[in-house]
Amino acid sequence: MTKTVKKKSLLYRSKVEYANFCINHVLGCAHGCRYPCYAMLMAKRFGRIKDYNDWLEPKLVSNAIEILDQEIPKYRNQIDFVHLCFTTDPFMYCHPEVEDLTLRIIKKLNDNAIKTTVLTKGIYPKVLAETKEYGNQNTYGITLVSLSEDFKQRFECFSAPLKERIASLKYLHDAGLKTWASIEPYPPPNLVKQDVSEILDALSFVDRIIFGKMNYNFKVNSFAGIANFYEDCANTVIDFCRKKKIEPHIKKGTRIENKTTNNVSTPDSRFPLPSY
Repeated sequence: MTKTVKKKSLLYRSKVEYANFCINHVLGCAHGCRYPCYAMLMAKRFGRIKDYNDWLEPKLVSNAIEILDQEIPKYRNQIDFVHLCFTTDPFMYCHPEVEDLTLRIIKKLNDNAIKTTVLTKGIYPKVLAETKEYGNQNTYGITLVSLSEDFKQRFECFSAPLKERIASLKYLHDAGLKTWASIEPYPPPNLVKQDVSEILDALSFVDRIIFGKMNYNFKVNSFAGIANFYEDCANTVIDFCRKKKIEPHIKKGTRIENKTTNNVSTPDSRFPLPSY
C-alpha cells in the first residue's frame, strides 16, 4: 500500500533563480541519489524522515488536489508558472502512483491556465504528447550530468536508465513539446572522467540547457583547479548553445568571472522560464 502524508499547503514561491512557484507533492524519493542529495539532508535535519532508507520510500501528499483547489485562486495572479519539483521527482522511476498524481496536478494547473515546468530523472509517459488533456504550453526536462552508467549506479542509484531517460524526452520534443535539460550538479574529474561536450551532444535537441556545479560533496573542493574547471565547462556550454540556438543558463556561483552576470541566459519566448 502506498504511504501518504497530508500537508497544509502546497504551492510556494521558489527562491531558485530559474523558477517561479513550485510544488513538491511527494515526501522522499526512490532514486536515492548520493551526491549527496540536499533535499534528503534537509528532510532528515528537520525530522521529516528518519534515515536514507526512509527517504527511499516515497509518501504521496494525499490531499494535494484539494489543496490546489484552495490555493490556485489565492495565487493565480502571482504565478507565471509552476515548477515540479525541487525536493522530489515528479516521474519517479517505477512508481506509477507518483506518475498518476503528477499527471493529475499538471492537468489541474493547465485547466486553470497555469503553465508548468517539469524536471525528472525518470521516464516521461507518452500520454503527455498523445492527448490534449495536457497543454502544449508546458516545458519538460531531464537531469543528465553524465553518460557513464558506472557514475549513475554510484550516485543516482535507482533512477531511470540514462538512454531511456533521454529517449523519453526526445519523444516529447519530436511531438512538438518544449524540452530542456539540467546538467546539474555536474561532477568534477575526481568523481568521473568525462567530456561535457558528449553530454551536450546527447541533448542537442532541447530548447534550453541549465548548467551548474556540484555542491555538498567534500571531494569537489579537494580537486585542484576546481574553479577553472567549472569556468571552462560553463564556457563550453555557452558556446555549444549559441551554435545550436539553444537557450543557455549558467547557475549562479558556477563561474569565476563577472559574478554579477554569472547566469547567462538568452531570452526565448518559447519558454515559460524567466531570463536573467
